[in-house]
Amino acid sequence: MKRIFVLLFFILFANTFLTQTREELKSSSIATSSIISVTVGGDFAVSGSFPSSFTERIDQFITRIYNQAYTRAIGNIKEPWLIAQINRQFKKYPIRGIKLKRASGEIITIDLLKFRLNGDFKNNPYLKNDDVLIFPPFDEDKNFFTINGAVNKPGKYYFVDGDQLSDAIELAQGINKAYENIQGVEISRLNYSGNKIKLIKTKLDSDIPLQRGDQIRVLAEETQRKDFHVIVTGEVNMPGYIPITKNNTTLYNVIKSAGGIKPTGSLRRARLLSGSVASYIIYNEFGLRLGEQFKLNSIVASDKFITIEAMLMSRMSNLTEQDTSYFFIENQLRLLLDGNNIDFTTLNNKNSKASNFIVKDGDVIIIPKIDNTIYIFGQVAKTGKIIFKEGANYLYYIDKAGGLSEFSDDDIFVIKGQTREWISPIDNEVKIEPGDFIWVPKDPHRSFTYYLNQTSVYFSIIGTIATILLLLNQFGK
Repeated sequence: MKRIFVLLFFILFANTFLTQTREELKSSSIATSSIISVTVGGDFAVSGSFPSSFTERIDQFITRIYNQAYTRAIGNIKEPWLIAQINRQFKKYPIRGIKLKRASGEIITIDLLKFRLNGDFKNNPYLKNDDVLIFPPFDEDKNFFTINGAVNKPGKYYFVDGDQLSDAIELAQGINKAYENIQGVEISRLNYSGNKIKLIKTKLDSDIPLQRGDQIRVLAEETQRKDFHVIVTGEVNMPGYIPITKNNTTLYNVIKSAGGIKPTGSLRRARLLSGSVASYIIYNEFGLRLGEQFKLNSIVASDKFITIEAMLMSRMSNLTEQDTSYFFIENQLRLLLDGNNIDFTTLNNKNSKASNFIVKDGDVIIIPKIDNTIYIFGQVAKTGKIIFKEGANYLYYIDKAGGLSEFSDDDIFVIKGQTREWISPIDNEVKIEPGDFIWVPKDPHRSFTYYLNQTSVYFSIIGTIATILLLLNQFGK
């Protein structure tokens, strides 16, 4: 009985195995019979006959063989010059005007760019055995047309014989709906020598034939529905991205849209940074893009904006700097503060000059916190902020900071918080106000070698003068 059971189990297993094998062989036979041959020629990176299948369309096929050929060619190559040479070989290939030749003799013109734009499979058919794909010569400098104006994707396109105005508009992805009252189409057509131009004006729906080199403009007045905005940061109730009009939104309206200034906001130290230059400097200095709607009410973002104030500290100093570095800083600040003579303290008056100041697209408005302190730094015992005391002079704050250090210099300066002007409190009467800075420089240490070199210079000058006087005396005799 046991042997019979084992025999039956073996027969059942063998039958299942043979059935699966037959199915696999059948599938393999079908797969083998579905392999077809497609030939590629013309202006393509590789040419020859390649395997494909009845389920593969033209776009999938050429993308596959291109990528496979490029991957094999590049391999493990690391030499830049050789990679550059291979990249020149695998140059951009035309995806318009491809000729598909069937074994039956049928010839179809394929436009893969149109397929990729509108998904119409008539420009991306299935392949058949013995199909031949011929790519036309790709010369975008001579075989082209351009289309600009009120279209979604203006630009330069590869020209194919038979192109009409409707083809150009289709390739440019149609008329941009942001434009109203399309006024028609203007086609500029140069003669062969390029020294005369013919203007052809036509309607949008006229299917006029195009020629190589045509330059098309879909005419419409430029829309002014644009992303006009300013950015307000710091001590306002709703900081961030404030939409404005093109040229008539006032600073008063902007602050109102930002929810008004908090009681902690300092109008005396508020600033407006002009648009494009502020964007450039802030991005390069801090990696922030003003066009992006990041959280301006965050402490980090506000601090980064207000840190720009520190750049103003060196503007009116008498510190020795390399001329080029100083010019760079000065020029940046000149551009950044262009027209920035706004007195924010008058914003409460709706009729003031500041309230009626017209803001521009991209302007940045900074409202820092009220700072009822004086910042003292440099050669004092304890640098930092000291609470402002009405009427106190600079000596009071030096005393509160623990007095001068052993290496302090006599050229002490008060840096005004609002104007950043450097004033010597020793030579001038300076009214110290909240937000001012006191800078105590270090007395430069000079080595014996330094004084020796200076002495030799002086003696050299004296010797030269003595020689000149001696010569003058000789000539005078």
